[in-house]
Amino acid sequence: MKKLKEAFTSENIGAGFLYFYIHFVCEIVCFYMLEGLIGDSVFLWFCPLIYDTLAFVPQGIIGYISDKFPKIEMGITGTVFLVVALLLNNIGITRYSVFLKYLPIIIVAIGNAFIHVNGAEVTLRASKGKLSHSAIFVAGGSFGVITGKILSIYNFSPYVILFLILTTIPFIMLASYYRRDEKGIELNCEKFNYADSKLNASTVILLAVLVVIVRSYMGYALPTSWNKTLIQSVLLYVSMGIGKALGGILSDAYGIRKIATLSTIISLPFLLVGDKIMIVSIIGVMLFSMTMAITLSILVSKFKHAPGLAFGFTTIGLFLGFITIFFFKISQGMINNLIITILTIVCWIVLLKILREDEVNGNS
Repeated sequence: MKKLKEAFTSENIGAGFLYFYIHFVCEIVCFYMLEGLIGDSVFLWFCPLIYDTLAFVPQGIIGYISDKFPKIEMGITGTVFLVVALLLNNIGITRYSVFLKYLPIIIVAIGNAFIHVNGAEVTLRASKGKLSHSAIFVAGGSFGVITGKILSIYNFSPYVILFLILTTIPFIMLASYYRRDEKGIELNCEKFNYADSKLNASTVILLAVLVVIVRSYMGYALPTSWNKTLIQSVLLYVSMGIGKALGGILSDAYGIRKIATLSTIISLPFLLVGDKIMIVSIIGVMLFSMTMAITLSILVSKFKHAPGLAFGFTTIGLFLGFITIFFFKISQGMINNLIITILTIVCWIVLLKILREDEVNGNS
């Protein structure tokens, strides 16, 4: 318990909590708008595709720019995009043409990308090699997604959403101090040493991104026939968020290799038998979600001076997993379970291969 408490209260952990809230609000805005648009059947499939493409794919480029030009305020830039998108979505011009119908989604997706990159940069640079900071940051997204959908379903005023966006500005400004030392010099990520040093960078990057692709695919492919009510959807997203946060916190406390491999392989029976049993499925989703911060830390181990670019690789992996399910999904139960089993075992083997042995404090 002492190790767990230390991981949850580690130095500069405030950066993670600040960006938990910023990420939470960002996803509220995005999914508040998406939920409203996809109610129109014409746009049911295209909106998520456009949104995910523009929210995920450019993050590598934005991350590279952020690494090279740290004085650019990526978080504030993203906030401006969110405000513009929300205003355009509610002033009535979207009804005049198909392009204008899509324009707010295009703008909000780009804003999402900027905010994600800034959150990754801040939490990774502030963490001194710990995982908890970025894990807490990414966890905020799951809570924001379901909250945004609920606010849209119950027709909350866009002015409430606008107010939420504006509340993130002081948080973003405060968080920026965590990425620099007392002299104002950009912190690096030298203490991220989680990848097996015997493997070359290309192999580690390829295998780590593969794990991200699988996690993204399974997030959509997992059977959850029990999920029929709003409360059940809330519980599903909450379990994802808790899992993402716990992956980093437990890794800091007990070792990244141990947590990564155990959470992945233990999740399998829960995922396979949880289709109709909510509590079993939720446990499986939570366990499998733990690898989010872990794969990011592996990539940062090979991009110590470019955490923004490293984060971009994870978002490309998320997109590739999503795009697969967009065009191809197994509906037959036994075949789907077989695919889930194979993919989970592959991830387990990959994590065993690319993660170095745990050492004292998880990073040396």
